[in-house]
Amino acid sequence: MTLLIIGAATPVCAQKGATVWGKITGQGYKIPAASVHLQAQYAVADSNGIYKITGVREGAFTITVSSIGYEKFTRKVSVREGQSLTVNINLEPVRSVLNELVVTGVSRATLIKENPVAIAGVSSRNIDKTVEPNIIDALVKNVPGLNAVKTGPNISKPFIRGLGYNRVLTLYDGIRQEGQQWGDEHGIEVDAYNIDKAEVIKGPASLMFGSDAVAGVVSLFPSLPKEKDAKIHGRVMSEYQSNNGLIGNGMRLGYSNQHWLWIVKGSYRLAKNYINAIDGRVYNTGFKEANAGVTIGYTTGQGFTTFNTTLYDNLQGIPDGSRDSLTRQFTKQVYEGAQDNINNRPVVTNRELNSYTLSPLHQHIQHYRVYTNNHYRLGSGEIDATIGFQQNIRREYSHPSAPQQAGMYVRLNTINYGVRYLVPVFSELEITIGANGMYQNNKNKDATDFPIPDYSLSDIGGYIYGKWKQDKLTISGGLRYDQRSVTGRNFYVDTATVTGFARQAFLPDTAGATLQFAALHKTFNGLSLSIGAAYQLTEQISLKANIARGYRSPAITELASNGLDPGAHIIYLGNRNFVPEFSFQQDLGISAQFKGISASLSVFNNNIQNYIYLTQLTDAGGNAITDAQGNKTFQYQQAAARLYGAEASATIYPAAWKGFSFNNTLSLTYGVNKKQDYKNKGINGQYLSLIPPAKWLSSISQEISTNSRIFSTITAGAEMEYVAAQNRFLALYNTETATPSYTLINISAGTHIKYYREHLLQLQLQVNNLFDVAYQDNLSRLKYFEYYNAASNGRLGIYNMGRNIAMKMILDF
Repeated sequence: MTLLIIGAATPVCAQKGATVWGKITGQGYKIPAASVHLQAQYAVADSNGIYKITGVREGAFTITVSSIGYEKFTRKVSVREGQSLTVNINLEPVRSVLNELVVTGVSRATLIKENPVAIAGVSSRNIDKTVEPNIIDALVKNVPGLNAVKTGPNISKPFIRGLGYNRVLTLYDGIRQEGQQWGDEHGIEVDAYNIDKAEVIKGPASLMFGSDAVAGVVSLFPSLPKEKDAKIHGRVMSEYQSNNGLIGNGMRLGYSNQHWLWIVKGSYRLAKNYINAIDGRVYNTGFKEANAGVTIGYTTGQGFTTFNTTLYDNLQGIPDGSRDSLTRQFTKQVYEGAQDNINNRPVVTNRELNSYTLSPLHQHIQHYRVYTNNHYRLGSGEIDATIGFQQNIRREYSHPSAPQQAGMYVRLNTINYGVRYLVPVFSELEITIGANGMYQNNKNKDATDFPIPDYSLSDIGGYIYGKWKQDKLTISGGLRYDQRSVTGRNFYVDTATVTGFARQAFLPDTAGATLQFAALHKTFNGLSLSIGAAYQLTEQISLKANIARGYRSPAITELASNGLDPGAHIIYLGNRNFVPEFSFQQDLGISAQFKGISASLSVFNNNIQNYIYLTQLTDAGGNAITDAQGNKTFQYQQAAARLYGAEASATIYPAAWKGFSFNNTLSLTYGVNKKQDYKNKGINGQYLSLIPPAKWLSSISQEISTNSRIFSTITAGAEMEYVAAQNRFLALYNTETATPSYTLINISAGTHIKYYREHLLQLQLQVNNLFDVAYQDNLSRLKYFEYYNAASNGRLGIYNMGRNIAMKMILDF
C-alpha cells in the first residue's frame, strides 16, 4: 500500500530572479506529486497538479518533469529576470513496461526492468478503459499469459500459464483471498469497480506467500485517497451492457490530510441471462452482486496504519445445460432424484429467459473481510505487519421441491497474519526477513450434499529475501520454509425421515448413518527458493533470467472430497495419500524500448513433481459413471507434468504521430502429463486439460487532445482477438474435445468532458464481438454442459456471449 505525501514547491534560491509555474496533466487528468527540476531547483506538484519555482536566474535551461506511470518530460525554456513564466506540461503515459514500478513479491517498490521474475502491472487507466463482465476478464485482456476458466459471464477463475485453482494465489490489498477457490464455479469475491491497479506474477511466487502460488499471483489493490488536500473527492461509475442487460453502478468518497484518511465505497450490479446466436438466451446465467467497503487510516512521520472492512454479496445463477432434445430450447429441473427425468423437463419460457429474476436454483455467496495494514520505520529499517479475518459463506440451492433448502452450505473462517522486517540497506544490498500464515476452519451447515468434510487448517512459513544492485546488474532471490497441518473429525451422513434428503449426523446419534469422511490428520512441509538476475544491457535493452522452486500442499478437495458439488455438476473423489506438489521453473526474458517502439519476449519451462489432476471414472465399457441427473464422477490423481511456452509483446507509438498506439501481444502454452502410461499418447492422456490455445491480441488506438473547452480528449480504437484451434486436448474418457479457432473484433470510442472547473466526465462506448461470432472458448466450462451425444443443430454444449454493446460513464470530483 502506498500513501502519496505531496509536498509544496520548495525554492532553494533567494527571492530575486524569475518565477516558473504551471499545471501538470496527463490524458486530461491533473497529476499531483509530479517532480519538477529546473536549474538546481526542485518542486513537487500539489494536489491540483500545480508547481511553482521562484528565484530562477536569467538564461536558457531545461525543465524536467517525472511521475510514476508517465514518460519523463523535458523542454528548453528561456527565462528573463523578473518574469513570471507559465509552462503547462502534458505527460504521456508510460508505453514500455520497463519503467513501471511493482510492489508484489519484492521487499521495496522495484522497477519491472530490475525484477528478474516475470511480472506485469495493470494501471487504473487500463482497468477503466477495459469493458468486461468482471475484473479477472479485464486483467486477461491486459496481461499475456493470464487466462480464465469461465462458468458464464460473472465467474472467471485466473489461470497463469496453464495452471489455476489453488495454484494461483489471489491477493486483495496484500491479504490472501480465501474462499472456496477449489471449485470450478467459484469466482473471485471482490468489488471490481473499486480496484485501483493490479499486478500479476507469472511463475512460482511461493517465496513471500507460501503454498498455493506455484503458478503465480494476482494481486489487486483497492482505491485509496491520493490527494492530501483535506477535501472530499469521489468517483461515480455507471455502466450498461446490452447482451445480458447488465446494469452496474459504483461510488466512492474519500478524504485525506497530512495525518488522516478515510474512504467509503460501494457498488451494485445485476444482469439477466446472456445471449448468443446459437443458444439464444442461456438460462440461469444472470446474477445480482452488491459490495461495500470502508477504510480509515492514520499517517505519522514514522509510518501509517489502515483499518479496512469489505462486504461482498452475490446471488449467482449457474446453468446446468439441460435442453429439449429436438428444439434445443433450455429446460429446467422441477422434480427431485429418480423423478427427475432429463428428457421430460419443461421448457423454460421466454418470460423466464428475459427476466432479471433468478431461478430458485442458484448460488448465494457472501464474503466478509476485516483487516489492518501497518508500515513503520524501526530505527534505520522498516517493519510491515498485517492481520485480518475473513469469512466466506457459500450456499448452492439445488432442490426445486424445497427451494429454501441448500444443497451445499459451507462456511469458511480464515485468520491471516504476517510480519516482515526490511533490514537497513547496506552496500546496495536490501534484505527482508518475514513470516506469515493463516488459520482456517471450514464447516458444513444445513445442507444435503457434502463434497468436502469439516476441517481445520494451520499454515505458517518464514522467509528471507535479498536484492543487490550494482550499476546495470540486479540480483535477487531467497528461500522459504512452510508447514501446513490439516485435521478433521469423522463425518457421518444419514437420511432425514421427513424430507428424504441427506443430512449430517452427529455422535452419538449415528446409528444407520454412513461415514462420509473418515478423520483426517495430515501435515505437509515444503522448501521454496528463487534466484534471478536482471541486466541493463544498454539504456534501451534489459535482460532477465530466473529459476524458482515452488511448493503447494494438496487442497482439501484433492485430499478428501467424496460427493457431489451441485454447482459444478461433478462428483469429486479425493486421495488421502497425496504428497505436496513442487515446481521447478526457469524463465528467460528480454525487454526493449526504442524511440517509438517497445517490445518484450519471455519464455518459460516448468516441471512439476506430484502434479495433481482430475481423471474421469468410467465403467468396464468405457462409459462415464454418472448419477441419476447425469453428473459425472472425477477422481484426483498424481503424476509428473511439464508446462512450457512463451509470451511476446510489441507496441508502436511514433513520436511524429501523437496519440497513436499499435499494440500486439502473443501467448503460447503447452502442457503434458509425464506419467509413463501416457507417453506418446497425445490426446489420449499425454496432454493436460484446461490448457489455453495460442492467442494473439492486436489493438490500434488514436487519442486526440483538443483545445475545446468541453472535450479534453477524444479516443477511438479497434481490437482483434485471434484464438487458435486447440487440438492438444485431453480426449481420454471424453474429458475434453477439440476447439476450433475464432476471431473476435471489438471497437471502442471515448471522450473526457470538462464539466466543472477541472473535473472530468469520462464517457466510453465499446462493442465486443462486433460481428456476433458464434464461438466456444476452450476454457469455458459451459462448452461441456451437454446431456446428449448428438444435437439437431449439430452444435453441442453452450456457446460464449454474442455481440455486446457496452456504455460506461466515470465521473470524478
